Amino acid sequence: MPGRQLLMTFPVTATSHLLAAYRERGGYETLRRVLTTMKPEQVTKEVAASGILGHGGAAFPAGRKWQVIHLDDGQPHYLCANADEGEPGTFKDRWILENAPHRLVESMVIAGYALQVHNAFVYIRGEFDLPCRRLQAAIDEAYDAGLLGERIMGSEYSMDLVAHRGAGSYVCGEASGLLTSIEGRKGYPRNRPPRLTVRGLFQRPTVVNNVETLSNLSVILAMGGEEFRKIGAPKSPGTQLVSISGHVAKPGVYELEFGYPVKKFIFEDCGGVLGGRGLKCIVPGGISTKVLTGAEIENVTYDHASFAKAGSGLGSGGMIVIAEGTCMVRLLQVMVRFYHHESCGQCTPCRDGMGWMHKLIDGIVEGRGRREDLARMEAIALANDGTTICGMGDACGYAVTGILAKYRDEFEYWIANGRSKFDGRLEVAEAELAHA
Repeated sequence: MPGRQLLMTFPVTATSHLLAAYRERGGYETLRRVLTTMKPEQVTKEVAASGILGHGGAAFPAGRKWQVIHLDDGQPHYLCANADEGEPGTFKDRWILENAPHRLVESMVIAGYALQVHNAFVYIRGEFDLPCRRLQAAIDEAYDAGLLGERIMGSEYSMDLVAHRGAGSYVCGEASGLLTSIEGRKGYPRNRPPRLTVRGLFQRPTVVNNVETLSNLSVILAMGGEEFRKIGAPKSPGTQLVSISGHVAKPGVYELEFGYPVKKFIFEDCGGVLGGRGLKCIVPGGISTKVLTGAEIENVTYDHASFAKAGSGLGSGGMIVIAEGTCMVRLLQVMVRFYHHESCGQCTPCRDGMGWMHKLIDGIVEGRGRREDLARMEAIALANDGTTICGMGDACGYAVTGILAKYRDEFEYWIANGRSKFDGRLEVAEAELAHA
């Protein structure tokens, strides 16, 4: 794995996911120390000092989110791990659930103690069969060992943890939609304010964090917040699990220290572009992030500030490599089709806008496109920006405007000639995205 120091990954064996193997790596010793020597406020203080940002896409400081919770407000508090990893191209949380579920369980108990939570949930994507079985087995092991339930490790603290399996809705990866689904209702996102830390699950203060974000807590509390902050980039402390796929020689999950050169990661650590082809562009962090051309990543490092300067973002850590010779019209068609299919339909701009853009891009591919269709797609994308309850309308707009801005000539060629300018060449973008 590239990077100076590994925090999350380890050699995977057939038993890595089991409690015995996790304890051999020092598992649950940090939890024991926290429960016996630290107050809840001290745990939150360490998390804030670490500077860790959310790894689910929003990159909001975890410590700042926790500090909003008032421990003495007389209300029940809830904690939810967002394991509904549905962003195309992203599969790093799945790696944790399959290979290190006890890392998540231990870290959630630490978080629950800090937030004085007695009922916590892992909302896991319904399609995740092996991850769900591994997670549930880890929870069962933890209960049997006294690591969950009443008086954890002989302390005064008690917490129950439930793995709640979703039904396969992309929009339930949005925090408020996730909570609505746990409550037994259709997973519609909610208007905010109030924030979820004020009125979340069952209208009570709730913290929702990504699986990888939470899994870092045992590391942070073991080494201390200030030491953790020394790893990575100044404004992006720590490391990131990156799931890389597409036209790349060695796809998989890698751990990168923030600040690592992106070009070195792709061409040295991941073996370069598949088949020795040229790099056309990358989708940096799942299809909700704008594409960056091969030239644009020349001096980009893997951290939030560097990607923002380049005009995109890290997103949820899912990088897709696109090779030269790939038709961007068909790639965008795959993306828009996904968004249209996954729209919950609650907001008119998203419900109708996604469908309209889907029809326009299908018309182009079928040879019925007109030049004004491109301007119309851009107008719809811009109209969706900031007008929907969740960020799904914005995300589709980023994909549309980002690709049209850099590869408009390919769309104009198809409209003029009724076919792709790459017809007759190897085109595997749709198959790669479907596989991712």
